[in-house]
Amino acid sequence: MIQQERYATTNRHGYAVRYSPFSPTIFACATAQNYGIQGRGTLFILDYVPGTPIRLVKAFEWPYGLYDVTWSELEEDVVIGGGADGNIIFIALNRANVPRLILKGHTKEVYSIDWSQTRQEQLLLSGSWDHLVKVWDPQAGNLLSTFTGHTNKVYSVAWSPRIPGLFASVAGDGSLCLWNLQQPAPLAAIPAHSCEVLSCDWSKYEQHILATGGIDNLIRGWDLRNAARPLFELRGHGYAVRKVKFSPHSGSILASASYDFSTR
Repeated sequence: MIQQERYATTNRHGYAVRYSPFSPTIFACATAQNYGIQGRGTLFILDYVPGTPIRLVKAFEWPYGLYDVTWSELEEDVVIGGGADGNIIFIALNRANVPRLILKGHTKEVYSIDWSQTRQEQLLLSGSWDHLVKVWDPQAGNLLSTFTGHTNKVYSVAWSPRIPGLFASVAGDGSLCLWNLQQPAPLAAIPAHSCEVLSCDWSKYEQHILATGGIDNLIRGWDLRNAARPLFELRGHGYAVRKVKFSPHSGSILASASYDFSTR
């Protein structure tokens, strides 16, 4: 039987949640006041051991909403948040309630961040409502590259889990863009949906396969070897698809969350 525990992020609306890559019980939740329209944000670090209540480890307050969260793959006590003020903040769990590092470069909301997944590199990826995608060296605290090609808000960015230097982004212009670290322009710009695209994710088993979710209520799969048409199209949601995520355990399982209040 599935057990369910609940932790109330009072006066904060959840935007993103991600488990620590080092601890099976620790996870982080990025939140914002007033549905992220205005107000402050809080990054909650929580600990859940099955059979016990969810325990608060740390709550970091920020003057602006926090839209996404990821973890350092190098240091187990470092978590990163993307802010409505255009900043990317690094929080060390064992330090005072001040950022360990702030990366500045975006001029509008940072809506998506992702730490590289291959062993050959340790880089941070960010996508913003300023239409830009950026790659950072989190160890040096430097901006490495800025990637231009989207003509509307960038909603989601994701590193390939299998191919070093390759990443994807989706935006309000309806496109799925593919990039590598060697050039600032897209390798490909796929017209994935005829509307805003809110999410993308890579298959963990097939290096050429991605999925996208749009405000047209559709989920589409793409084979990058032949992206002239979708590999598959999934219908069923009644409103925009906010998030898509491939299972790390099975190549044939894909999860989605929608504004229709359902997860499939």
